[in-house]
Amino acid sequence: MSLVIERAGALASLQDGGRFGVRHLGVTQGGAVDWISQRWANWLLGNPLQAATVEITLGGFSLRAESDSCLALCGADLGATLDGQPLAPGRSFLLRRGQQLVFGQPRRGLRAYLAAPGGFRAEPVLGSCATVAREQLGGLHGDGRPLAVGDRLHGNGSRAEPRALPEHAGQAPLPDAPLAVVLGAQIGDFSGRSLFEAFNSEWTVDQRADRMGVRLLGPALRGARRSMISEGVPLGAVQVPPDGQPIVLLNDRQTIGGYPRLGALTPLAVAQLAQCLPGTPLRLRPIALDSAQRQQRELLSRWR
Repeated sequence: MSLVIERAGALASLQDGGRFGVRHLGVTQGGAVDWISQRWANWLLGNPLQAATVEITLGGFSLRAESDSCLALCGADLGATLDGQPLAPGRSFLLRRGQQLVFGQPRRGLRAYLAAPGGFRAEPVLGSCATVAREQLGGLHGDGRPLAVGDRLHGNGSRAEPRALPEHAGQAPLPDAPLAVVLGAQIGDFSGRSLFEAFNSEWTVDQRADRMGVRLLGPALRGARRSMISEGVPLGAVQVPPDGQPIVLLNDRQTIGGYPRLGALTPLAVAQLAQCLPGTPLRLRPIALDSAQRQQRELLSRWR
């Protein structure tokens, strides 16, 4: 299988399940931000669920097949077309030699995931090919660069096992319901008024949003301390800097942080936030740890 990139867009990269076991070295995890859509894209072809896919953000991406290829697409609806014909996400499809796959503008969601048989081929760096530009790790060439015009993509497998997406898979996860937050160790540092506003106000996704984190705009949250000794930060950590506007840390976050935290989004909530365009309104809700763990187990059972 061979695909050549004709238009790279601003934010297209190779992402797998992430890079783990190296945060003590200051290396973050990377990986697909909407891990749910990435898993479904791989599942559609019978791939390992964490195999490398192309994460396409905001569209503006196109490629041409140099050989016949069976691919799968999940996640956001970025107005994809196959030789000019609409191609909806949530399905596998055949891309024949010479045909062009084009992604336009977002219609629903922000990030789409394109899978190939066996996953896209790239040399692992520290156990993963996840692209992290800041750390210059991973990606097609191992140096953290995003995909570029002229790059060629190859699959690790020669044959696919196409499947139909089950009904419960649905579309890309969006914040139709409030994003669940597991409360953190510094929750007691925030005033009662701030806690009420945090979970009873509408927040807006700011323009300052990328794979490192997403700033939320809303009421200013105040706490007893504005900073603290830096400590490890998990995926989905909701930090509150001195201006009171929360920042949700995502896959390419730093490994430690020194701002008080409300807590951390659940993995499902992280996937939901990953599909939010700037300006999207959303709400937060607290969730007990055991409830969050049960929710995650139920999610993971979908791929058994």
